[in-house]
Amino acid sequence: MKKTEMNSYEENYWQRRRMERRRRRRQIRRKVLLLFGVSVLIVLSVWFAGGKFTEWRSRQRLLRADNASFVGAPPFTVDLLEVNEYSRPGTPLKEINGIVVHYTANPGSTAQNNRDYFNGLKDSHETKVSSHFVIGIDGEIVQCIPSTEVAYASNSRNDDTLSIECCHQDETGTFTQETYLSLVRLTGWLCQRFGLDSSDVIRHYDVTGKICPKYYVDHPQEWEKFLQDVDAQIKEVEKEVRAAS
Repeated sequence: MKKTEMNSYEENYWQRRRMERRRRRRQIRRKVLLLFGVSVLIVLSVWFAGGKFTEWRSRQRLLRADNASFVGAPPFTVDLLEVNEYSRPGTPLKEINGIVVHYTANPGSTAQNNRDYFNGLKDSHETKVSSHFVIGIDGEIVQCIPSTEVAYASNSRNDDTLSIECCHQDETGTFTQETYLSLVRLTGWLCQRFGLDSSDVIRHYDVTGKICPKYYVDHPQEWEKFLQDVDAQIKEVEKEVRAAS
């Protein structure tokens, strides 16, 4: 091989080597950038999820604190519906002039079952219905809608009343003793809180003629007894408020 040919061969050889090294460096840089990008995404995802969890936990602590600060209130769980046009429109209440008592007409269901049904209407669009509170067979109370917003429960009185749905075990609509006691305590506390008395507590029946709550439509004398118990409970709450202040 001539000298000139040898020089040309070596030059081509080293040029190919340099190109190969540059190609490998580019590949390494791309891999490093890719790994860096993936790492950043992972860190941001963890940070975002952690922030959301912290926000949710703080909100729950505040709700529990608010609940505990309600002097004279029975224990209740705050599990608000998502804002939607079928069960929680987010419309402000104009004022609170009364409390309307209902029954679920769904024997054997729990307070949480009914709350979840209300919330599911945002997807099913089956009807428009909800309630501020639901009381279960064991006396548990779930708040579904803030007392500052409208619930779809009492027809022409939606704009100025709070609604309480009560669970029951059978078709008679009779409340268990636990449900009844929670209803008396919740109604008495709401009356005291919003400056109402037992004359402002009505049945759904009194608004529309619908047989609701069935037991108290069928037994009006028992409804009068309930109102007497509410009056007594209002006085108890007033005592607790005075003692706390």
